[in-house]
Amino acid sequence: MKSHLRLTTLALLILAEINLFAQVSAERQWPSYRGYMSSGVLDKAGLPEKFDFSTGENIKWKINVPGLGLSSPVIWGDRLFITTAVSTADLKGISIGMGSGVMPVKDSSMHEWKVICLDKNNGKKLWEKTSYKGIPAMKRHPKSTHANSSVATDGKYVVAFFGSEGLYCYDMNGNLKWQKNYGLLKSVFFSMHNAEWEFASSPVIYNNVVIVQCDVLENSFVAAYDVSTGKELWKTNRDEYPGWCTPNIYLYQEKPYVVLNGYKNRAGFDFATGKEIWRMSGGGDIQIPTPILGKDVIYFTSGHGSVSPVMAIRNSARGDITLKNDDKSNEYVKWFNPRAGSYMHTLLLYNGLLYSLEWNGMLRCIDPETGNEVYNAKLGKADSFVASPVASDGRIFIVGEHGIVYIIGDGRTYRLLSEIPMNEISLVAPAITEGMIFFRTQGNLYCVSEKK
Repeated sequence: MKSHLRLTTLALLILAEINLFAQVSAERQWPSYRGYMSSGVLDKAGLPEKFDFSTGENIKWKINVPGLGLSSPVIWGDRLFITTAVSTADLKGISIGMGSGVMPVKDSSMHEWKVICLDKNNGKKLWEKTSYKGIPAMKRHPKSTHANSSVATDGKYVVAFFGSEGLYCYDMNGNLKWQKNYGLLKSVFFSMHNAEWEFASSPVIYNNVVIVQCDVLENSFVAAYDVSTGKELWKTNRDEYPGWCTPNIYLYQEKPYVVLNGYKNRAGFDFATGKEIWRMSGGGDIQIPTPILGKDVIYFTSGHGSVSPVMAIRNSARGDITLKNDDKSNEYVKWFNPRAGSYMHTLLLYNGLLYSLEWNGMLRCIDPETGNEVYNAKLGKADSFVASPVASDGRIFIVGEHGIVYIIGDGRTYRLLSEIPMNEISLVAPAITEGMIFFRTQGNLYCVSEKK
């Protein structure tokens, strides 16, 4: 009888832990790429005013991360998740600057694709799982890795997407629940098919459903799966150039929709059925940034080719809303600014202003109601930028490729508050949680927090 009671008590404790993970407010977590709904914002976080990587001031912990990965940290409760691809032969590292070209790294060595779970408070590894082991199906761009996609979590499950190497779902303790193999996903430059650049779209989880966006050379699609079982709920084919965008979810009249960035098909889909609701073509022809959400509008940017627009699309959009000729708006396009956009970076909407960052460090502050520029400023004398900005409590954090953290004040006037060197290559957007901000470099992960 006592043994039975002990087992029952243990089962209840495990169930309580699972429920605790699930009950934590998603809005206060960092559950996927760039946080809740990819907003890049967590206010009232209580981040330290000062920190220094050379002296260790307010550097709570630092750990080495093996292999190469550009996935941003994802956080739920006390658990932090990152991915990496480990090889003893792929040692070229990540190129920085704007002169790396388009051809991939010549490497065909054995890799291990890993999901790593850490205690965010001390950096202690809680579990590590090897999702796949083999020779990469696709080569990587010199500025890319074989583990670019951030995981998504809802506090019950953790979903990692490694492109051609598969989609994997774990529970919070690292037990594999299900997996899917899509075969070869050709993430290449659309006009130069031997320019292999690797996969980078991150999954998202909403209302117990996983959404994945696969814009590749052949057979592009967007699909939805039951997060607990992996059952396919719907799959919609897309006529689209290869892209590296993460999807998002928006609401219209309290009903959810999936929204995707794109060149041929920037589009919204019914969350329940996958039916296309609206579409729009045009913009940069190598789409990378994630759509972000405003009040009754969705903001998009893209920046490769003849234009680099930022645009605001009303969430009531229906049908083909593509602009005609030189129009800057229509019934569903609130405004279209053709030259304020970004090739690599997801926009930041913060405290009533929209921020767009270019690869060369040009930062544009835009009025989100009109699309008009409020100011522009240049970050860094000779730095280049891939990581998207994040914000907390009136400060915007921008990481340069040379490993400098630029902190600017929000508002209608440019204010550079500080430049903090990490002295390590970094192409990864930071992640924010209560009292902590995390920075990932080519080889390490740092936790910045007030030391107690």
